[in-house]
Amino acid sequence: MFMSTPAKIVSISLAIVSFACSTPQFPSVHKVSIQQGNIVTQDMVNQLVPGMTKEQVKFILGTPLIKDSFNQNHWIYLNNVTNARSQKKEKRLEVFFSEQNKLSLLRGDYRPSDAKLGNSLSETEGH
Repeated sequence: MFMSTPAKIVSISLAIVSFACSTPQFPSVHKVSIQQGNIVTQDMVNQLVPGMTKEQVKFILGTPLIKDSFNQNHWIYLNNVTNARSQKKEKRLEVFFSEQNKLSLLRGDYRPSDAKLGNSLSETEGH
């Protein structure tokens, strides 16, 4: 018994589809990681010193993603990375300045490692 050409095409197509669905390592479309926001590294945060001006902080960290419209002394640096499996990771750094526009507080996922900073750039309540 011979199969007609359309029947062969249908049976081959079904075999390919069933093979593709049953094999977990079947090649798929390549997806790239998507990065959004500011790139802030621990080395950059380690360069921050209490009393720095806004211009000095901006030189080290770059332009903040968010400047609080109600508090001009509060800058927020965000970095979101979505990998190929749609898993999201977010890093956040909040920078606070005193009324004299001097660096006074850091809050978020980064901590300065330099001992000379002491508690002056540690997380405190009230900001």
